[in-house]
Amino acid sequence: MLGELIAASHLMSMEELPGAVAERAADAGFPEVLIYLGDLRGQVLRLVTGEGLSGAGHERELRVEGTVPGRCYQYGQVIAAAPDGSQWWLPLMDGTERLGVLRVASAHTDDRAREDAASLSGLVALMIVTKRNVSDSVARLTRAEPLNIAAEMQWHLMPPSTYTDRRVMIAASMEPAYQVSGDAYDYATDGHDVHLSVFDAMGHDQAAGLTAHLAMGACRNARRQGAGLVEKSEAVEAALIEQYARSRYVTGIVATLDTRDGVMRWVNRGHPPPVIIRGGRWRSHLRCPPAHPMGTGLGLETLVCSEHLEPGDRVVFYTDGITEARGADGGEFGLERFTDFIVRHHADELPVAETLRRLVNAVMEYHGGRLQDDATVLLCEWLGPPAVPDRYEKAARLAGLPEPAASDPGPAEPT
Repeated sequence: MLGELIAASHLMSMEELPGAVAERAADAGFPEVLIYLGDLRGQVLRLVTGEGLSGAGHERELRVEGTVPGRCYQYGQVIAAAPDGSQWWLPLMDGTERLGVLRVASAHTDDRAREDAASLSGLVALMIVTKRNVSDSVARLTRAEPLNIAAEMQWHLMPPSTYTDRRVMIAASMEPAYQVSGDAYDYATDGHDVHLSVFDAMGHDQAAGLTAHLAMGACRNARRQGAGLVEKSEAVEAALIEQYARSRYVTGIVATLDTRDGVMRWVNRGHPPPVIIRGGRWRSHLRCPPAHPMGTGLGLETLVCSEHLEPGDRVVFYTDGITEARGADGGEFGLERFTDFIVRHHADELPVAETLRRLVNAVMEYHGGRLQDDATVLLCEWLGPPAVPDRYEKAARLAGLPEPAASDPGPAEPT
C-alpha cells in the first residue's frame, strides 16, 4: 500500500490524492479512509474530496472544539472511532505541524493494523505537504473566510507555525488570520544555531503587508550570506529606506540561539522586549536597549544583548497587538494576562501549538472577535544541551506527537 502510494505520488495531483489513497488502502484492509484538513485558525476540520472520492454520506465540516476528531487534532492522539476498535481517528502531521486528521476504517482490529494505519497517516500528511502549495483547492478548503491581499502574501512567506527537534520547540500564531497585514515571524535552523525574528510594520493595510514582506526578505537574504545580528537589522533598514525613503518603518527583534549552551543573542529595533518563562512562572523581560525602528534612519546604536537560558526556558516574542487588544470596557488584554495564560496552559502540559491556538482565541474573544491591530506570538523553548537525557521524549510531548501505535487507543467515539 505505502509503496504503491509513493510511486503514484510523483505524478499525482491534489485532486487525485483522496481517491488514490482510498483505493490503495482498501486493497490493504482499510475499506474507508477520509482526509480532513484544519483551517487557518484551527477551528474546523474539512473533508478533502476529489476525483474518485465524493465524500457522499459523510460530514463535510467538523468542529474542533468539543468533538472526538477535534481532540485528535488538538492533542495529537490516536482515538478509537468505534467501540470494537475497527475505526480510528489519526492526526495528520508534517513533522510537528498539525494539518488535520485521518478517519480510517479497518477490516482488522489488531496492533499491526493500527500500526499500518499510523504509517498511512504519516505518508498522507507528507503527500499533502508536497501538493498543497500548488493547489488552490486546498487553499480554499483551509479558509473559513476570504483572505485579504496582505494575508495572502504573509501566509505564503512564513515558515510552518510549529517546528520541533531534539534541541528546540518553536511555535507561532498570528491573528487576525484572514486579515493580517503588517506582522510577520521567521525562524530557521543553521547547524547548532536557531535564528528567530519577529517584525511589526507600521499601519494595517496592504502597504504594511508589503513593508513586512520586504523586511522579512531582506533579513533572510542577509542571514543566508552569513551576516551577524546587527548586520541583518541594518540590511532590513537599508532595503526599507531605499524603497520607501523613510516614509515607512518596521519594529522587530532579531535573535540567534546557540543550542549547544543555551546562549541567546538578540537586537531590539524599537520592539516590545521578549519575556522568559522559567520553571512554570513568568520570570522577566529580556532587557536590551532598543535602537530605532528599521526604516527610520535615526542613527541610534544597535546593541547585541545576550541571555543564558536554562533547559526548559521558553522565550516569548510578541507584537503589541497581543497585549494592547482592548475589551468592551476599554481595558487592555495586557502583558500579565498574556504571560499568565501561557504559564497556566504550560502547567496543563498541552502541546505548545494548542496553547497558542487557545491563547489567540482568548485574545479574540476579549476583543469581541475583531482586532484593531495584528497580534503575533513566536515562542521558542530550549530543551537543553546534548547531554540532557530524555530530550526526544520531551520534544515529542511538547509537540503533541502521537504515541506509539501499539499503545492503548484511548476512549472510543460515542455512537
